[in-house]
Amino acid sequence: MTKIAVPRILAPLLAGATYARLLHLLVGWIFMGVILLIYPGTYGLTVPRIVAEAAATDCVLLVLVALIPAARRAEGVQARLLLVPDCEADIADDPSGSWADRWRTALWLVGRVALGSAVGMATVLGLANGADLLTGPQGPRYLLLLPVALLGYGWLVVGAGRLQLAMAVRLLGPSPAERLAEAELRAERLLERNRLARELHDSIGHALTVTVLQAGAAREVGDAAFVAKALEVIEETGRQAMEDLERTLVLLRESPEGAATEHPGVDQLPALFDTARAAGSPVEALVDLSEGKLPGVLSRESYRIVQEGVTNALKYAPGEPVSIRIAVRGGQLELRCANAMSAAGGVAARNPAAGARKGGKGLRGIRERATLLGGEATAGASQDGSGEWVLHVRLPLRLGS
Repeated sequence: MTKIAVPRILAPLLAGATYARLLHLLVGWIFMGVILLIYPGTYGLTVPRIVAEAAATDCVLLVLVALIPAARRAEGVQARLLLVPDCEADIADDPSGSWADRWRTALWLVGRVALGSAVGMATVLGLANGADLLTGPQGPRYLLLLPVALLGYGWLVVGAGRLQLAMAVRLLGPSPAERLAEAELRAERLLERNRLARELHDSIGHALTVTVLQAGAAREVGDAAFVAKALEVIEETGRQAMEDLERTLVLLRESPEGAATEHPGVDQLPALFDTARAAGSPVEALVDLSEGKLPGVLSRESYRIVQEGVTNALKYAPGEPVSIRIAVRGGQLELRCANAMSAAGGVAARNPAAGARKGGKGLRGIRERATLLGGEATAGASQDGSGEWVLHVRLPLRLGS
């Protein structure tokens, strides 16, 4: 037990953070000492009066300093360096942004100086009294108590340092409003990362699907004209995928160009349908947007949803006809993508464990897009016995701004 307990008692006394915190405490004590020497001084005054007047003067000066916005930033930087918090974000290093921040800074300064002065006075009195005892006639006897006194003083410093760190986290840490803003920023960044991941999945997944189908068809057919056409489609699809990848990388770098980069919208759907037709799947598309132009968000998300629907059709039912219907009805944008299921697709539809599409990341991404826009998405085998796989999405126009 002793071999385990002794290191636990001594470990905090040997840590560098303890002495960095002691330095931080003594800075506050030095401030009070300087003020005390200037006013009220120590000549001809009783100790209670000296302490009362010095404390009142310190409080007034510290409150005035706390009114300066930069004071909070200076204290935050100093506390981060000397108090050694477990997480630097627990102590803010921003200037005061409100009166609440200024008053919290004032409380911090007063508390810091008071605690530092207490530790400083304990240090001075301990050294003075210890020197008197050790040099007195009973010095050898008190020398035996020196290790206990040093251990006690060490733990006084450890406790005071930890208390001051707790004060700093409480009074110099982010305010509730700042914590809420930080949480909202993290949530926004997470949503943006998820959106970019979906963008890459939809774009690159579509390009790879088309490329694989074209290459396989060219190898099977062997016709020179068909091979040339297939290579042309592969080149165009690859170029488009590279542009989408570059656009996403620009957004990830958070450069100014990222904000100005346009995403594909419903006006680029004809090119998408042509690519699917070139891959060997007949596409019949009807786009009825007579009620007006779609808002930007709906236009972009609709393109990605249709792209994923076409990609799934090419992947799971290559060569089968694909029917696309896009229309605005009753304040909602309706998207319907249907394709005849191949033999493998029919098996998957009847037995989800055999590879049903509804477990794929693409369909999950479509449902996430629809949910974020306040809509809904369904996918599965048609219930009317037509043997089709149908993706049906409804998105409200009023949320697509």
